[in-house]
Amino acid sequence: MFGLGSTELIIILVLVLVIFGAGKLPEIGGALGKGIRSFKKGILDSDAIDVTPKTEEKDEEKEKK
Repeated sequence: MFGLGSTELIIILVLVLVIFGAGKLPEIGGALGKGIRSFKKGILDSDAIDVTPKTEEKDEEKEKK
């Protein structure tokens, strides 16, 4: 995983604990999880968005006038 060994991961975890404290870790994890979930949902839902221009309807309305 990105060339990180167990020692490096433990050092990173200790630094995060020192900076944020044990009480904030669940909040940070929850926010990170929600962010990843919304990012995935946004990517998957982007196919459902219709971005075609509405020029055909406007042309028909101009012809009627």
